[in-house]
Amino acid sequence: MSVTREDVRHFATLARLGIADDRLDALARELSGILAHMQVLQQVESAGAARAAASGAEGMTLRPDVEGAVALARAREDFAPKIREGFFLVPRLATHDDDAEA
Repeated sequence: MSVTREDVRHFATLARLGIADDRLDALARELSGILAHMQVLQQVESAGAARAAASGAEGMTLRPDVEGAVALARAREDFAPKIREGFFLVPRLATHDDDAEA
């Protein structure tokens, strides 16, 4: 299938694109090349591909879930200099004003 200049103009209108007339020929060649490539791909035998893709559908075996918290390699205090009631305290961003602190 060959794409014409008029086809490119029509596609551009549908997509609400402004394309200069000097680019129409180049775009028509590019789109024709893409369509030619798609025709080649349609001829590829792909009947066994669906079967091969579905063969791993059962997935990997998973480890059993373990209840409880995971121990940290370092103390929580090493992650942040200040902690209050189990939460990390981080500096307030300079762009945010807090009237309560003033």
